[in-house]
Amino acid sequence: MNAKIMIRRIYLVCYDVAAVALASYLALLVRFDFQPNHVPPQYLTVLWATIWMSILGTIVVFSVFRLYSSLWSYAGTTEMMYVVSACIIDALLNTVLILLNHREQAYPLPRSYYMLYGLFLLAFTVGGRFGYRFLRMVRGRASGDRAIRRNVMIIGAGSAGSALIKEIVSSQQVNKQVVGVIDDDNTKKGTFIHGVRVLGTRADIVEQAQALEVDEIMIALPSASARQIKEIVDICKETGCELKRLPGIYQLVNGDVSVSKLKEVDVNDLLGREPVDVDLDAIMGYVSGKVILVTGGGGSIGSELCRQIASHQPKQLIIVDIYENNAYSIQQELLHSYPQLDLVVLIASVRNTRRMDDIFALYRPEIVYHAAAHKHVPLMEESPNEAVKNNVLGTWKVVQAADKYQVRRFVMISTDKAVNPTNIMGASKRVCEMIVQTYNNRSQTEFVAVRFGNVLGSNGSVIPLFKKQIEQGGPVTVTHPDIIRYFMTIPEAVSLVLQAGAYAKGGEIFVLDMGEPVKILDLAKNLILLSGHKPGEDIQIEFTGLRPGEKLYEEMLMEEEGLQHTKNQLIHIGKPIELDEDRFMEQLHRLKEYVLEEPDDIRSYIQDMVPTYSIQNR
Repeated sequence: MNAKIMIRRIYLVCYDVAAVALASYLALLVRFDFQPNHVPPQYLTVLWATIWMSILGTIVVFSVFRLYSSLWSYAGTTEMMYVVSACIIDALLNTVLILLNHREQAYPLPRSYYMLYGLFLLAFTVGGRFGYRFLRMVRGRASGDRAIRRNVMIIGAGSAGSALIKEIVSSQQVNKQVVGVIDDDNTKKGTFIHGVRVLGTRADIVEQAQALEVDEIMIALPSASARQIKEIVDICKETGCELKRLPGIYQLVNGDVSVSKLKEVDVNDLLGREPVDVDLDAIMGYVSGKVILVTGGGGSIGSELCRQIASHQPKQLIIVDIYENNAYSIQQELLHSYPQLDLVVLIASVRNTRRMDDIFALYRPEIVYHAAAHKHVPLMEESPNEAVKNNVLGTWKVVQAADKYQVRRFVMISTDKAVNPTNIMGASKRVCEMIVQTYNNRSQTEFVAVRFGNVLGSNGSVIPLFKKQIEQGGPVTVTHPDIIRYFMTIPEAVSLVLQAGAYAKGGEIFVLDMGEPVKILDLAKNLILLSGHKPGEDIQIEFTGLRPGEKLYEEMLMEEEGLQHTKNQLIHIGKPIELDEDRFMEQLHRLKEYVLEEPDDIRSYIQDMVPTYSIQNR
């Protein structure tokens, strides 16, 4: 046993010995109006004759109720219940011991003695145990004051909020001070939680944060919907305070609510979108027990696909990526999280026909997720031939391998930029959709594409750029004040891809209902506010002009594609556009040779294949 713990227990035993003796004497003294001379000698004789039995009985009872093994610095309701129960049992035991050892006397001690003894013992026991916690808290506050404590406001007066307040109040390691609680339940206004007052509803957040000089707001609403969180965050961001929140209700269920579990509020919380509802049973049905191959498996979307697939017991998961650092990272993560997973990680380029052929011949994948692609619009505008080589030819080579080795299902990751494209990246992805559509009509493999918008937090997305600019003190650069984009989270994107694989019959282009578009300017302002700064004052915003190939807005479907519904109301199917497949294949074969010559007019060639492609002046 730890020496420190042993010393603490010895101290408590000694304290209880003194408490029993003092409680016994005081019980008699109170009975005789605090006049020691009025206490009959026979009562004192009985008292001192049985005191050793009372002490021994108390130690045994207190040990049974774990009063020597609890952490009193964190004592709460449960520990108080143990203390009260132990004192009641001990008082009854003390009464029995005295009466049994002095049966010749009708009243060996006054009848009031037994109740008074129990009350005094309870007072001393509570004072000794909880007094330690009080002194520890006061000492913690004193040291915290010297280190400049941060004022905290809690949103939510429920179980989660109560747990956070309790930890902050009792912990020496958490250098914070809860100055108020906010809850939309008006009946709680004016009440107190662990000594902290409920100040009002969400309408009072800004005013109270300013009045109480709040530094940090913690949102303790684990069961709140995405829409409710958005509404709260929209208010809180106006305070300029640092925002944190509990990620989800599972932490409340597991009793895992603590300051360390809080996460930074980010722009995802401002979207107010409920997660895409995915039929997990359907996913497990077609992934479980299958050999799955993911190209671009180390990227943002590809790595999340691998995580989700690994959790559904595939027979084998094959990750293909050209970038070794990303491949290594996801490999180590999956080996740690799923030690039983049959995982193969290969460094390979989708542009290498022989390499793709060898991989498919050796592993014979049943389902392929094709996420490998060049996606960065401005970079591809500077290197259009590379966009075509990697996106178009790379996709074609993987599609050919899937067809040759009779892959059951092929799911290609596409983009909303493929709709009426104004840049070579979007146009190249439109050609990829056309390849998938054409081969679906000529192969036993079910080929489908999944189209979605910008992914928050992905490699190359605008959010990491904004965050870096804010950390550097600004300015935050936005291309145009009116530019808008559809946004989704990485888990949403992957949910769509997985469900598309479950719904696929071949030839579909799946599209997510992404809700309302978001202005990039608003996104920038929100990120500045969430960082505790004021846009235009602390951090400036500069407009740099639209980049080559960039639209003011993105479209999810071409007009002629139409729209069909699926079982999931957030997932739709675009009707494939009719195309001359023979002519398209001829163009594709010519493109394969032409792009290797590094031509200057590759955009015009692609425009001939994709009539909706509008080449922008550069």
